[in-house]
Amino acid sequence: MQQIGRTAKDAARRLASTSTDVKNAALSAMADALAAHKDEILRANQQDMQAAHDAGVTGYILDRLALTAERLEQYAGDIRNVAALPDPVGQGLDRRTMANGLVVSKVRVPLGVVACIYEARPNVTADIASLCLKAGNATVLRGGKEAFHSNSTIARIISRAATEAGLPEGAIQFVESTDRALVKELLGMRDYIDLVVPRGGGLIDFVLENAKVPVLIGGVGVCHTYVDSAADVDKAVAIADNAKTRRPSICNALDTLIVHRDVAADYLPKLGAVWAESGVEMKCDPEALKIVADVPGLKSSPAADDDFGKEHLALVATVTVVDSFDAALDLVYRYSTGHSDCIVTEDYTAAQRFVQEVDTAVVYVNASTQFTDGAQFGLGAEIIDSTQKLHARGPVGLQEITTYKWIVEGTGQIRQP
Repeated sequence: MQQIGRTAKDAARRLASTSTDVKNAALSAMADALAAHKDEILRANQQDMQAAHDAGVTGYILDRLALTAERLEQYAGDIRNVAALPDPVGQGLDRRTMANGLVVSKVRVPLGVVACIYEARPNVTADIASLCLKAGNATVLRGGKEAFHSNSTIARIISRAATEAGLPEGAIQFVESTDRALVKELLGMRDYIDLVVPRGGGLIDFVLENAKVPVLIGGVGVCHTYVDSAADVDKAVAIADNAKTRRPSICNALDTLIVHRDVAADYLPKLGAVWAESGVEMKCDPEALKIVADVPGLKSSPAADDDFGKEHLALVATVTVVDSFDAALDLVYRYSTGHSDCIVTEDYTAAQRFVQEVDTAVVYVNASTQFTDGAQFGLGAEIIDSTQKLHARGPVGLQEITTYKWIVEGTGQIRQP
């Protein structure tokens, strides 16, 4: 691990002054390499999928783990999108001339070395590496055992492509071991690592307890959609359905649906009919359960106390009826994890109150929470969806993995006593 750290630090020093053209050429080569080695990557993924099935893994982990030719094509496209973005390195942030003639400016620079620790998400390997590269950072990747063969293969392919395109050796490194003791060692490497990003709910507590370097966390995504008394009911059905069923295994999927009493009798049976076809189970409070009781084919059951504030990661939604806007706000305030929350309403005042009062990284008005994603926000890809407030929040892209330095230009000035 120490050698990996030293190599990454040396690579970061060279990357900081690497031209945009060279970085973009490397990114293009990485995208091409994913396409050229598609079959090799899919074979490696099949090893991981078989091991997961043999171990009894089910549900959302399998969905996150699985690779297809289409998903690989999407990953390559995301890398090309990163290449097309403006290079953040060298951007001027501020410039002023002081009374004594000193010219003081602030310029964006890379962080240095970014380490990412993640679980069953092979796409993370390509996303993190491409964003870090474009921002002038070296990266150290440590994937989980569930996706070890997939991650290792992707990392080897894109690292080789980047080096052949002119980047320094060690700009992209993968830890070829699932020994958790190495993670603890990585978290203590203050001489080499500038930022650690854990991705996966099971990792966060371990990282926070053991890290001696700065950490950027995403946390659990408990996402709410509130259907207001002034909602367009058909629009609200489409939004909630997409937020729940498009990909239920991801962190921006709807977990709790809050419905104002004034529209509940009309809205919930319509949504229930749609969710019956999709196989969604509605875990309802007593009023919601009574309203949807006669919807044909719908799976519904009483909600337990711990269903509120739960990230379901499956075709399950907690449903509750409230009698006021303030009651909805109180529920969101109590149970939100600061990821993504939505209001569906045609009332401008209600929408503005929701935006102002909900303390969430991404707040939606009349749109599915499934848009919380770096690529969807024009960032090319994302490092993480951050639920903390320092130093970055929401989808983290290029600018959030840079810092800045002050440059002071003088003509011989000295400071007087």
